[in-house]
Amino acid sequence: MAERFSSCGSLYDSTNLLLQYCNNDDTVSAGSTLDMEDRVSHLEQRLQLQEDEIQLLKAALADALRRLGYCEEQTLALQPGRGPAAGRKSLASSAPAHPTKVRQLLQALPSRPLGNGYVQQKRMLSSPSSPKKEVLQSIKRKSMSTERLTMVRREMAAESRSRTTSSSSSSGGKSKSKECTFNAEDGYVRMFLRGRPVTMHVPDSKRESYSLEQKVTLPDRKLKLQWVYGYRGRDCRSNLYLLPTGEIVYFNASVVVLYNTDEQQQRHYLGHNDDVKCLSVHPDMVTIATGQVAGNSKDGKLLPPHVRVWDSVSLNTLHVIGAGVFDRAVTCVAFSKSNGGAFLCAVDDANDHILSVWNWQKEKQLAEVKCSNDSVFGAVFHPTDANLIVTCGKSHINFWNMDGNTLSKRQGLFEKHDKPKYVLCVSFTENGDAITGDSSGNIYVWAKGSNRISQVVSGAHEGGIFSVCVLKDGTLVSGGGKDRKVVLWDHDFRKQAEMEVGESFGPIRALAEGKPGELFIGTTKNAIIRAAFPNTLTPIVQGHTDELWGLDVHPTMEQFVTCAQDKQVHLWDTTSHQPLWSKTLEDQGRCAGFHPSGSVLAVGTMSARWLVLDTDTRDLVSMHTDGNEIISNVKYSPDGNFLAVASHDNFVYIYAVAESGRKYSRVGKCSGHSSFVTHLDWSTDGQYLVTNSGDYEILFWEAATAKHVTNMDLLRNLEWATSTCTLGFTTFGIWPDGADGTDINASCRSHDGSLLASADDFGKVHLFAFPCSQPRAPSHEYGGHSSHVTNVAFLHDDSQLISTGGKDTSILQWQVV
Repeated sequence: MAERFSSCGSLYDSTNLLLQYCNNDDTVSAGSTLDMEDRVSHLEQRLQLQEDEIQLLKAALADALRRLGYCEEQTLALQPGRGPAAGRKSLASSAPAHPTKVRQLLQALPSRPLGNGYVQQKRMLSSPSSPKKEVLQSIKRKSMSTERLTMVRREMAAESRSRTTSSSSSSGGKSKSKECTFNAEDGYVRMFLRGRPVTMHVPDSKRESYSLEQKVTLPDRKLKLQWVYGYRGRDCRSNLYLLPTGEIVYFNASVVVLYNTDEQQQRHYLGHNDDVKCLSVHPDMVTIATGQVAGNSKDGKLLPPHVRVWDSVSLNTLHVIGAGVFDRAVTCVAFSKSNGGAFLCAVDDANDHILSVWNWQKEKQLAEVKCSNDSVFGAVFHPTDANLIVTCGKSHINFWNMDGNTLSKRQGLFEKHDKPKYVLCVSFTENGDAITGDSSGNIYVWAKGSNRISQVVSGAHEGGIFSVCVLKDGTLVSGGGKDRKVVLWDHDFRKQAEMEVGESFGPIRALAEGKPGELFIGTTKNAIIRAAFPNTLTPIVQGHTDELWGLDVHPTMEQFVTCAQDKQVHLWDTTSHQPLWSKTLEDQGRCAGFHPSGSVLAVGTMSARWLVLDTDTRDLVSMHTDGNEIISNVKYSPDGNFLAVASHDNFVYIYAVAESGRKYSRVGKCSGHSSFVTHLDWSTDGQYLVTNSGDYEILFWEAATAKHVTNMDLLRNLEWATSTCTLGFTTFGIWPDGADGTDINASCRSHDGSLLASADDFGKVHLFAFPCSQPRAPSHEYGGHSSHVTNVAFLHDDSQLISTGGKDTSILQWQVV
């Protein structure tokens, strides 16, 4: 009984801490330098955070009342006439005949508090209006990515850290390390996430020797980027070129890739810290310029957009241009051609789309001008006049002449010809004529030195023309959007040949001349195809096109599976770096898991449906629906006898598995979480599982009965087959100081038990030594992703690590060295 009162007392203390945290003054400083619009955004963000905190308080109170109810029932069980077995039953399964005051309070609380960090998940999935919209809105936490709002959130996190951080001390069997405490008597470590206590129990074998002050070393092994899957074609242009080395150069996420298609090798330029948006190759065919968007560092500081000029042989950065000058992102960049490539032009994605010209070797700006209020899609220097720049975009093509530090504009005149809504691309013939492709499917030729049309190819494509490329022999290739056709034109613009790219690869986005008779085609579905007329099309790069979360590795082979919100499931081979097969789902994919035999895999979707696929034939084996919200995790037990299906409806559904993963029957439903389930792990014997939730709960379950287990003397000593739960005694060291509970998206332990990888919200993959049981453990940190990293997984032999990006849709393969 004394132990129960002690646990209630500690719960009361932690609830008080949470109340104090929620009552802190969060008013905006009167001395703020933000303008009115930014102040409103600032206040909206603070309001959202306060709503989160209120819901967390409700969750903590619900937890407190559940525990009080449990104590109350144990007290009743000890009264005469009640057996000891009654006291062991859970609250859900042993309600007294007449509800007590504690139970009445508990029933009055909301059953589904807000999961921290997510926009409120309203139960509107059954609404006839727009169910898909509501599903999407329920996971928009990663999409609130304006620079100032993120900065405000980081400022608030810093304020909360200054309030809740406690100094290191030790007394009465308890030792503290900032926000972590260790209770040696009861054998648990307690950390705090946004003021909420998270308790993790120490195994008996480590209780005597454990201390929060123990020093942890960095892991002996490191990661080296080996392969980047995918290409950014969905929203970028003119970003695919062939170098004299035989490498094609393109980008994805924050990595610029140099891919030798003959030798099947990649090299990577890793100088950028956020999304790369544009690329240009210098006339020397060695120097490359790439421009990026504005980003945010881990501490909330704004990382300015800029252009990096670098050497494609050594991969060394030569110059950084425009840091502090560009506003949002650099969307177009190009070297001059006629003066030895001494000039560089760039277009900023600000409201006025500023066009600027630089002497890139001196890092000196020569001129700038407001380009257009509307979107600008291309900016290129004339091949024979270093002072002439052509820009194109929405409803315009402009010819800019540079005189000293002044840029003067001549608008392109369409005269009697139809003025298109968008001029999508521009290139030059060998004699200096400009050639444009537009959204109406027309090709216009603009005579050298003129702003008037000299020749027209009407209806060259059905729908827009996204790319035009003049080949070395003077012929022209154009790439269509709607019709997905690549057309070859002779010197007089007569059609010579055409080929059509398959629908699965999407419209053409970029064209680059390869070896004689060869083309490289970049598509809007993030694929690169090697092509040759009349009809040879070979995909050499493929990737996802929408937010990517689902990842799992094959239990015995060099393969892994991914699924994303583009409704695609890909089974990848890590040697060929190509998909062995792809399958289109009816629903958006969210998670995936292999059966231990490797013969089938389960895929969870955004619409509460999960299905099982045959890994050899990709045929559908089984399909089920549980609840009406996102399936966040699917995982087979180590022996393959059970499947756990975790949902955003706060439940985990347990299925018995038979016939090597081909037959499923539901055993039960794990009920007890007060927020959506985020991660789960199985014990090595397959009898228990542990789960984490959006409000930082750690709960344990018995698989055969789906009952909540609370016997910590048993649970603290269990061995776990995997370590994907980000909250647990062996993983809590991955959390940075002052983390808000959503900063870490995933973790994975190597199969030999020596390493732990984590995926964070700041585009970084971290490598820790395992176990990771000290606060703020040191790690090796690796960039490459430009969005939140959603998942990580070691291959079966620990030779490589796979990581997936969310909004950047990229897959990175790292070698463990």
